[in-house]
Amino acid sequence: MDIRNNIDGLKTLLGVADAAPAKTQQPKQAPAADATFSGDRATLSGAGSEVALSAANSDVRMDKVSAVQSALADGAYNIPASAVATKVVDAMLGVSPSSLK
Repeated sequence: MDIRNNIDGLKTLLGVADAAPAKTQQPKQAPAADATFSGDRATLSGAGSEVALSAANSDVRMDKVSAVQSALADGAYNIPASAVATKVVDAMLGVSPSSLK
């Protein structure tokens, strides 16, 4: 079944004349691949570059981080609820740990 014929038949039935011949749309083709492109690539935004730079220059002690990660994985990392509550309240009040000394 050809839809084009049915549309033309409907136009004839309704007495509508074609003002211009119908244009058929050509499917869009994908842009040609760059001949020098040889694999996946990624670019970082300015913010991404800043994060990568700050991570490289960080003073994070990875030995401590890995110790906490392994304790969490083993289920041996335990923090008293009172310590968590104290930190939450201090953060809400804007109290810094250095001001308590």
